[in-house]
Amino acid sequence: MNQNTNIATTRREFLKQTGQLAAASALAGVALPPVHAAENNTLQLALIGCGGRGTGAAVNALSTKSGPIKLIAMADVFPQRLAHSCESLKKQFATQVDVPEERRFVGFDAYQKAMDCLKKGDVAIFATPPAFRWVHFGYAIDKGLHVFMEKPVTVDGPTTRKMLALAERSAQQNLKVGVGLMVRHCKGRQQLSERIKAGEIGDLILLRAYRMGGAAANTGPKPNNMTELLYQVQRFHSFLWASGGIFSDFNIHQIDECCWMKGDWPIQAHATGGRHYRGSSVDQNFDNYSVEYTFPDGTKLCFIGRSQNGCHEEFASYAHGTKGAAIISTSAHTPGKVRTFKGHKLNAENLLWAFPQPEPNPYQLEWDDLINAIRQDLPYNEAQRGAIASLVTSMGRMAAHTGQIVTYDEIFNHTHEFAPEVDKLTMDSPAPLQAGSDGRYPTPAPGIKKQREY
Repeated sequence: MNQNTNIATTRREFLKQTGQLAAASALAGVALPPVHAAENNTLQLALIGCGGRGTGAAVNALSTKSGPIKLIAMADVFPQRLAHSCESLKKQFATQVDVPEERRFVGFDAYQKAMDCLKKGDVAIFATPPAFRWVHFGYAIDKGLHVFMEKPVTVDGPTTRKMLALAERSAQQNLKVGVGLMVRHCKGRQQLSERIKAGEIGDLILLRAYRMGGAAANTGPKPNNMTELLYQVQRFHSFLWASGGIFSDFNIHQIDECCWMKGDWPIQAHATGGRHYRGSSVDQNFDNYSVEYTFPDGTKLCFIGRSQNGCHEEFASYAHGTKGAAIISTSAHTPGKVRTFKGHKLNAENLLWAFPQPEPNPYQLEWDDLINAIRQDLPYNEAQRGAIASLVTSMGRMAAHTGQIVTYDEIFNHTHEFAPEVDKLTMDSPAPLQAGSDGRYPTPAPGIKKQREY
């Protein structure tokens, strides 16, 4: 990239500002009035986005054991999806799901109606496509609601700036905010992070991660019985405005966990990628991505992502130090099966430590931690960290899509907002992205489109 922008924010200034935000968040439970749930101690939930992720988040929320909790409102743009989610949840939690027809809302304004059913101090769950995250978060803050939101929470520089401003507002109001980077709540990875900090494998010299599987997020032309907007929302992994594409949505976990082990965020990304076997698919994704992230001290994180059938598959993350190495992820987000080794041959003979199995489920732990923080009024706000993780992921994606080295400052200050009026969408609105006369959508062209991803 290396482009000039009109926004003067630098990484150093930004980190100073976010450091102040972190301090405000840390003092949230001390200096500010608490935001509690209803007086009867029952926390009420509203689920906004009723697909698989939203339904799974609701399962974890309703499975917490620290006190009574109920789901009372739901919202989606697809009525069939909402109905299916509600019936599934009622079968599992008959006494905890109370969502009559009058509290089931459909449409792009449904999020407001669902949150209007809650009292100050209740909890809103956001599991819609990430493009809508800042819109929904802002409304929740206005209502005084605690929040759980799925990752990623931003898809570009402008939405990251919006989200960070909202994160500061939420901290000032002592709201508790969870972000679905559940690996941060994994007990094994938490111990691994401490061991790395303590020098068990020496100074880190390299991190590497792989998310390599079969074809994903391929989508064909729009069906005749669906509007363009709903088609793109339904297939959000296929469109950059809605999700950041498969790169952001799939890969943020491993990029974030590696940055966590390093204890820092990278300052630039250098990447390649391409479309090879997408056939008649009209989406915007590449089949493969290879990103070299650079941290302030020069250490590298090498990430490789691939979505192609018939190729080697791997789902793992590693850290290498001057004395040894560590496995951060083994073959999935959970169980992590984290281990440390002397030297760089990751075999039984060199094993130093392994987290005991079976290990607790981090998807449940992140909800246990959030609800406990709400009930005990403990400092708890992951919004800032989630926004930075989302931006760093987008930095790698943009480097691959433009063919340029992209710095943290450049992606943070970039002016290209993929869907600037997403907060104004209605069921009759045109989609933020339009297909060309050939029925295909604009795709990245590295080296040709150098300043924007499409």
